[in-house]
Amino acid sequence: MSDRHFDQLATRFAQKIYGGAKGAIRLAVLQADLDEVLPGRPLRVLDVGAGLGHMALWLAERGHQVTLAEPAEPMLEGARERFAAAGQNATFIQAPWQDLLGRLTEPYDLVLCHAVLEWLAEPQAILPVLHQLTRPGGWLSLAFYNKDALIYRNLLKGHFRKLRKEEFAGEKQSLTPQRPLDPGELAMQLAGHWTVQSRSGVRVFHDYMPMDFQAKATLPELLEMELAHRRHPTFMGLGRYLHWVCRPL
Repeated sequence: MSDRHFDQLATRFAQKIYGGAKGAIRLAVLQADLDEVLPGRPLRVLDVGAGLGHMALWLAERGHQVTLAEPAEPMLEGARERFAAAGQNATFIQAPWQDLLGRLTEPYDLVLCHAVLEWLAEPQAILPVLHQLTRPGGWLSLAFYNKDALIYRNLLKGHFRKLRKEEFAGEKQSLTPQRPLDPGELAMQLAGHWTVQSRSGVRVFHDYMPMDFQAKATLPELLEMELAHRRHPTFMGLGRYLHWVCRPL
């Protein structure tokens, strides 16, 4: 299995991920978490696997110096267009994560790695690179597809055969991640190199709602309730994605 890039799926990615409530909730949780921990001064920010640049643009609009690294040229071009339309500047690098240490000479105050690990053939291999890219005293914003939530969703649907076979990977051309992460295993891989400062669930209830209930709920209501329950000790682990803000040791 190799790393998955989105060279041919940029438009579909934009519509599927950020075209509705799911994307709005994801951005709201990530932004609320970072608003809590980041200082008021400008930071040097690196977005690894930046995609279409939604989070990077949000940070640039707040005065931070942003670098976007993305291996898929259509995705990076979409990010360039997004920044140009907003009148914001950034540095754009077309490169996979494996090439970044050879191209970047100084560590960053804040490194974003959102929805990247679950598309990698060996997710744990990127962790030492992220550590080197984050300066001492800096932050790593790590968001990943939650295996526990995927198991729970399959339990609710009665997909017991799939669970017995541990068939968790999405179809080859789908936007379902190919390798969901076990939060317990990831925590052990981070131990000794990172301390996790905060944990949040992303979409702790939205994706479990019946479709007719989703249709009746307004976006402001969904955002309010997702933000209010993202760190609830029972519900946090049900988030389809988990967001951990980490500090290097």
